[in-house]
Amino acid sequence: MCLAVPGRVVEKKGELGKVDFGDGTLREVDLSLVEVEVGQYVIVHAGFAIQVLDEEEARESLRLWREILSQG
Repeated sequence: MCLAVPGRVVEKKGELGKVDFGDGTLREVDLSLVEVEVGQYVIVHAGFAIQVLDEEEARESLRLWREILSQG
């Protein structure tokens, strides 16, 4: 199964950036596949940002992830 997780770009240096996935989880992500700015949300798969999300869509996706994870 493949998972893609939403997060917010908090730092960008060239084609790399730090993405905040919530609860203090920051990861370095390759941003070379999308045009994104600090503060925008992205979907990340296998260390690559593969899609930019608008803020409302990202917040709903994060809410659903929290709901799914809380049931486990």
